[in-house]
Amino acid sequence: MTDPRLPASFLRPGTSSFSDFLSEAAPDLLPSRRTVPHGQAADLAPHATTIVAATYQGGVVMAGDRRATMGNIIAQRDIEKVFPADEYSCVGIAGTAGLAVEMVRLFQTELEHYEKIEGTTLSMDGKANRLAALIRGNLGLAMQGLAVVPLFAGFDLVSEQGRIFSYDATGGRYEETAFHSVGSGSLFARGALKKLYRPDLSERDAVTVVVQALYDAADDDSATGGPDLTRRIFPVVQVITADGGRRLPEAEVADVADRMMAGRMIRPDGPATASVTGGETP
Repeated sequence: MTDPRLPASFLRPGTSSFSDFLSEAAPDLLPSRRTVPHGQAADLAPHATTIVAATYQGGVVMAGDRRATMGNIIAQRDIEKVFPADEYSCVGIAGTAGLAVEMVRLFQTELEHYEKIEGTTLSMDGKANRLAALIRGNLGLAMQGLAVVPLFAGFDLVSEQGRIFSYDATGGRYEETAFHSVGSGSLFARGALKKLYRPDLSERDAVTVVVQALYDAADDDSATGGPDLTRRIFPVVQVITADGGRRLPEAEVADVADRMMAGRMIRPDGPATASVTGGETP
């Protein structure tokens, strides 16, 4: 006997994709199905800015600054832009903050739904493809200035290495090598990453590298916020290894930032070689 309180779509054997199920059962709940007035809406909502990620021996690290802007106004100083997607992956958001957070929540539910239906986790490539489909569904809003361009990273249990994926506003998916950055300060962050990255980085050094890159981005991009030492607001840093993902405690990130700032007092432009400890050259 069927439950009269549930629609038929809830009772039929369905797809492992939660977004596909939602498009049938309640399509109005999908962000991409909502309509907004014609015209540019980019200045009406806070925008998240810079996300950086880098692989190292044994894992991958992702960090995001804490500033959200609305035009030339700082809308929020302590926004969080890096979120766990599942146990072995994370996603950082750049673009329209509200839509991006909603997309991340849908992506998290998508991965959890797949695992419950199939009894196993989705592969890294499968996760990257699912996120690409969600971004592609937002294309209509992106054309009105409400673009969402995330950065996705995780530990691949098959190849036993960290992997990074970037996207464009149409849902195009691109695997990056070693490191990448997205957002308004990404050009400056990538320049710093090119200078500081080494394949043999330890976890601590990889964290220091991405925090250095965010500082360099904030130094040249007004929409990116660097470590706020007076308010004690520091980047959100997510580390993922074969043991799973974890967010670094704020005290640990603060220690990295404090050491980096001490080095910057000696050399304001940061380390000139692959040595990243404290921002000093060897």
